[in-house]
Amino acid sequence: MEKHYSKKRPKIAALVPMRHHSERVPGKNYRNFAGKPLFHHIVNSLFGCHLISQVIIDTDSQIIKENVSKNFPHIVLINRPVHLRADDVPMNDVLLHDIRQLDAEYYIQTHSTNPLLRPETITAAIEKFFINLSIHDSLFSVTRVQIRLWDGEGRAVNHNPTILLRTQDLPPVFEENSCLYIFSRTSFEKHQNRIGSKPLMFEIDSVEAWDIDEEIDFRVAEFLYSQKFLKESQPV
Repeated sequence: MEKHYSKKRPKIAALVPMRHHSERVPGKNYRNFAGKPLFHHIVNSLFGCHLISQVIIDTDSQIIKENVSKNFPHIVLINRPVHLRADDVPMNDVLLHDIRQLDAEYYIQTHSTNPLLRPETITAAIEKFFINLSIHDSLFSVTRVQIRLWDGEGRAVNHNPTILLRTQDLPPVFEENSCLYIFSRTSFEKHQNRIGSKPLMFEIDSVEAWDIDEEIDFRVAEFLYSQKFLKESQPV
């Protein structure tokens, strides 16, 4: 019988880091997406998860700060210091700065660039993490991949080229999709990493996990979002 998440377990603080500057898609974090700033979508999904006790936005963007203060007054804003604003600053450095300012035992980190992520999926990930807390010290989301992969030397990674199995019969490999990371303060401080030494993978469908990294991703995500909205609005 499957275990269920205990209501007595501690809730989680959600971290959403967002820089003002975006190199490949200018202003993407606050750009209009389906009628509202992009980051509103992930914020609303986080608010839709009853297991999250607090939402925190780390940003250096005055536009985002003003928008948050106006539309989400309960969100905690953390001003990102200058030395953590460069494109090449590791996300773990940003997270370490943030958790040192917050009084929480567990954290979930996600991105504004995953606007299709549903509250139900976030809830399921948190529940799975706490159910397996005695075995795993962290959780990260993945997308199943079943295609023929090759390395830079032209060597097969996950298949035998002499045996052409159907792609759906290939052993799956998993892509870290950056939708969700869950970790404890203890694990992060020990490993200086959002992924600990015994992580649990949480699978998310590739459509829901769509990430906006390039301009084409933004357009595709908007299309997928519109199709989702149309589907949900159809009478049963």
